[in-house]
Amino acid sequence: MTHPDAGPCRFVVLISGRGSNMQHIVERARLGGWPASFVQIISNEPDAPGLAWAQAQGLPTDVLAHRDFSSREAFDLALADRIDEHAPDYVLLAGFMRILSPAFVQRFRNRLINIHPSLLPAFPGLKTHERALQAGVGWHGCTVHVVTDELDHGPIIAQAAVAVRSDDSVASLRNAVLQAEHELYPLVVQWLANGQVKVNDSAGVTVSSVAQRHLWINR
Repeated sequence: MTHPDAGPCRFVVLISGRGSNMQHIVERARLGGWPASFVQIISNEPDAPGLAWAQAQGLPTDVLAHRDFSSREAFDLALADRIDEHAPDYVLLAGFMRILSPAFVQRFRNRLINIHPSLLPAFPGLKTHERALQAGVGWHGCTVHVVTDELDHGPIIAQAAVAVRSDDSVASLRNAVLQAEHELYPLVVQWLANGQVKVNDSAGVTVSSVAQRHLWINR
C-alpha cells in the first residue's frame, strides 16, 4: 500500500476482453483526481478490444498471449515477471479470463484484486447468473475481493447487491450486475489509491474512513 506522500498508487490492470470495468475505473480516477497511476494494461488476448481503448486514452499496453506458453505455470511466471517490471502497488483483474496458479497468487500476496459477479461466498466460479436464477434468490450482485489460492474465496473488500426481479432473464440479470460492477470496482480502487484498505492475513480486510462497504443498487 502506497503512502500518500510517496506519490500516486501504481496499478497494473489485467484484461482479456473489452475491459469495461477498467474503462470505468480509469474514467472515474481521472474525473476525481485520485492519486492513482495506471502504469500498464496487460492482456492475454492480442485482439482484446480493451487494448485499443487503453491506447486511445494514452495508457501503456502490453500483450502476453497465454497460447504461446506450454503450461499455465510458464505463462504465469512470465506474466508475473512482466508485471514486476512496473512495480505496482496493486494488480487489478478486470475481466481477466485465466485461473492463476498458486505461485502467481503468492507472489502478489495481498496485492491482487478481483471482482466476481455474485455475492460471495454464494456462487463462486462460472455461470453465476444462471445459478442465481435457478436457486431463486432475491438478491444477486458482485464482490470485490483479495485473490487467494482458493478460487473466489479471498477476503471481501466490498459488495454491491442487486434485487432479482421476477421477470429477470440471464441476460437482464447479467446486465444489472455489470452496472453494479461499474459502480463498485471504481469505488474500491479509489479506497486503494487513498491508502484506506489494509489486508491482514489473520484479520482479513479493514477499510478506514468508509461509511458503507455494501451498496444496494436500485433498478
